[in-house]
Amino acid sequence: MIATRGGYGANYLIDLPIAQKLSGPKCLIGYSDLNIIQLYLLQMQHWVGFYGPMVAAGFNHGSGNPDGYDELSFLQAVTQTKSDWEIPLQGEAYLSGRSGSATGRIVGGCLTMLQTTLGTGWEPDTDGAILLLEDRGIKPYQVDRAMRHLQQAGKLAKVAGIVLGDFPDCDAPSGSPTIHDILKPILTPLRVPVVYGAPVGHTKRPMLTIPLGVRAKLHAKGEGVLEILEPAVVG
Repeated sequence: MIATRGGYGANYLIDLPIAQKLSGPKCLIGYSDLNIIQLYLLQMQHWVGFYGPMVAAGFNHGSGNPDGYDELSFLQAVTQTKSDWEIPLQGEAYLSGRSGSATGRIVGGCLTMLQTTLGTGWEPDTDGAILLLEDRGIKPYQVDRAMRHLQQAGKLAKVAGIVLGDFPDCDAPSGSPTIHDILKPILTPLRVPVVYGAPVGHTKRPMLTIPLGVRAKLHAKGEGVLEILEPAVVG
């Protein structure tokens, strides 16, 4: 099940009994607005989701192209039935307070969508998790507000590690704090491995596909690597 595009409206579907009507787990592939359904199905039905390209937002630009998708990570995510494969994150170890590795279940996706789950029955469990966060087109102060909301809600306190996107179109006005500036005081005290700048979700680089809900090991060294410890699909 591959979404056509993101935008707005996926949260309306949660008001329908979609979890009861679906006969069994399927590969639900997409990002942005669709992420609310991935978060819902992961928490309520324990379905793995696939945070990756959509028909008109990734696949349409082709493999390996700007605004396109990374073919290898996509094929691995939806076809690999064995464990222990790697996704090079193409980012940088950043603001972690320490380098090193961390193991946990991958949860998260779009920062805005994740924030909207707080206080609902499908609010994700982030304790011991590798938390994936990305977004686009919002100002650094809005990222700050959302991140501090997660912090104040206790969603960052016990994470094992964090993978951040590259936050395109989130430039600060001249002289104002940047994304880097606002993340540092929030993330550094956590003293967990962090990789910043991975091409996930909203990115202008070839988009990686990240399986949500599976156990993985985050290596926060150099450009970062996400080692997938269990398959997202079964043969």
